[in-house]
Amino acid sequence: MLTHADVAALATARHDDPFAVLGMHECDGALWVRAVLPGASAVAVVDAATSRVVADLAPVHADGVFEGRISRRRQRFAYRLRVTRGAEVVEIEDPYRFPPVLGDIDVWLLSEGKHLRVYEKLGAHAGESLGVAGYAFAVWAPNASRVAVVGDFNQWDGRRHPLRRRRECGVWEIFLPGVRPGARYKYEIRDTHGVLLPLKADPFAFAAELRPSTASLLSTPPGTDFDTAVRTQPALPSSASDRPVSIYEVHAGSWRRHADGQMLSWLELAEQLLAYVQETGFTHVEFMPVMEHPFDGSWGYQPTALYAPTARHGSPADFAELVRRFHAAGIGVILDWVPGHFPADAHALAQFDGSSLFEHADPRQGRHPDWDTLIYNFGRNEVRNFLAANALFWLERYAVAGLRVDAVASMLYLDYSRREGEWIPNAYGGRENLDAVAFIRETNALISANCTDAVVMAEESTAWPQVSRPVGDGGLGFHYKWNMGWMHDTLEYMRRDPVHRRHHQDALTFGLIYAFNENFVLPLSHDEVVHGKGSLLSKMPGDRWQRFANLRLYYGFMWAHPGKKLLFMGGEFAQQAEWSHDGQLDWGALNDAQHRGVQRLIGDLNRAYREMPALHQCDCEPRGFEWIDFSDRDQSVIAFMRRGRNDDALVVAVCNFTPQPHLAYRIGVPQPGHYREIINTDSAWYGGSDLGNGGGIDAVAAPCHGRSHSLSITLPPLACVMFAWQA
Repeated sequence: MLTHADVAALATARHDDPFAVLGMHECDGALWVRAVLPGASAVAVVDAATSRVVADLAPVHADGVFEGRISRRRQRFAYRLRVTRGAEVVEIEDPYRFPPVLGDIDVWLLSEGKHLRVYEKLGAHAGESLGVAGYAFAVWAPNASRVAVVGDFNQWDGRRHPLRRRRECGVWEIFLPGVRPGARYKYEIRDTHGVLLPLKADPFAFAAELRPSTASLLSTPPGTDFDTAVRTQPALPSSASDRPVSIYEVHAGSWRRHADGQMLSWLELAEQLLAYVQETGFTHVEFMPVMEHPFDGSWGYQPTALYAPTARHGSPADFAELVRRFHAAGIGVILDWVPGHFPADAHALAQFDGSSLFEHADPRQGRHPDWDTLIYNFGRNEVRNFLAANALFWLERYAVAGLRVDAVASMLYLDYSRREGEWIPNAYGGRENLDAVAFIRETNALISANCTDAVVMAEESTAWPQVSRPVGDGGLGFHYKWNMGWMHDTLEYMRRDPVHRRHHQDALTFGLIYAFNENFVLPLSHDEVVHGKGSLLSKMPGDRWQRFANLRLYYGFMWAHPGKKLLFMGGEFAQQAEWSHDGQLDWGALNDAQHRGVQRLIGDLNRAYREMPALHQCDCEPRGFEWIDFSDRDQSVIAFMRRGRNDDALVVAVCNFTPQPHLAYRIGVPQPGHYREIINTDSAWYGGSDLGNGGGIDAVAAPCHGRSHSLSITLPPLACVMFAWQA
């Protein structure tokens, strides 16, 4: 009953509606069964209820197309296929007897781009259909003329399992019985003209092969409740800005390695990195992108499988266990997330169904000139759905504490890194990418509504207003924004020889003019120690002792300054060399007392920051900061106060940016009492000269700096000292 055209299309993997002809069908009052089984010499239909053969199928094409009529049966029934290949005889379930994978509600939500957890429907999912175990596959490819799933389970033969087209939403789907976890798979897609594309990995795959291989793997993500209890501990971040947030930024592949150069596994990191983060006192660890990516040199910022933790370090289950252990220990796990662009690798999203599906078709909007990557089409509902659901996926399924969104500025501006004539204005003639702005706001609103304890941070380097203000108030909806201006200004200041710093003190103080316009994170990230920029230590001027002293001073100033903290790995012990992703940190440096001293200082700064409400409670509020004096340019000294919510939470910080110590240096304080020295970056414990104040000093009733009392302190060279007020 098959037409010659149908037979030819099935045999050559070109049929665009396989469910219309394969499986069991009624025709002229009779039942017919058709199958494509390349390599089979005989095929019979077996009644599943009785295990009896009810029909033999006849070959109608030499490449394995079979068809047969079932006598004396009028109503459909459950059946299997008995397949003979040489001496082997096996019984298999026929995928073309199973009902559609997607329900009507799914189809409607997918077509609207409003399926909140679209990853639960698209991709590959273990389950049952008609009481039979297997995997349901579904992929969005609206402009394809044909799609098949190929993998270890069907000899990578596109003729065997072509998918059902759901024209209502552009999705292709099938349920494959008997498929097991761990199998490799991809999609074989023909474009709208019938041209065969390179095999495509699943955009929603939960696991992927280790590079350089690129297949998706059948896997199941963790459940939604495995870590709920520990994720909501007070130590973890939330939209409340009064908690201490001190972040250790980590590249998982180069933090530490085995002696043979192999990377640590997720479980090894869960043990070694967790212990180290606890020792150094950080409240959070931020992983550079862990999503699967083909090129090590991209550091994860060119991901090809947004839903799959990289196989470089083990399985998805192992990564979930890492998160669980960190959160159980009270350390929040934040992930770098890259929704702005993706690489043009042939196996991934680029020209996915032969059209510009995920990327914008116009290269002036769809290709990034700096990274030669493709830019998502934020104006397309399904693309926004893909990305927003991905954010929820990591927050809900892996229960990570938050996301740091990469390269937000490149998303916000149509002319980002483009010359005149290389970009297209928006509908109002402006440079703002209105579709990207809408996507960011929608996603952050979804996160706030569904993951109330999660935090979202923006790497945003421009003056875009209200980045860290709620969507309902006209903001972008992030909880924090990286303060790139503070980082740039203060690093430029610290590079200068101390003899010249008196002329540039505004670089230290300017950041306080806008410090509370946003909820800021002060970042000393990986971007400052790569591409020939050198390490933080190498940026410091002077001889070896002065370089270490300058860096300790800088860290003291940073931890006393309003704003949450972020430090890239290696900075905590003043690594000398620039970071390289191909090796590990220079752990041998800790054999040197100066490097050990910086590490000790970071640990003590983190402990003071956590334990002193004055240093973190009002990080994002003007009430938390007050200048004592910023006018002593001649001696390059600044002094300020940090306050908490209660009157007894007060810390005084004084920084000397010259190598000249100052004895009996007087600063005004607001009230009498004892001021305990809690941090002195010149302590011998940290590698300094050990000038100090004997553990603390009492205020005297001598007015200074417009205040009723004052302290006469010893101010060490190139040092920051902090005093906590005690009644």
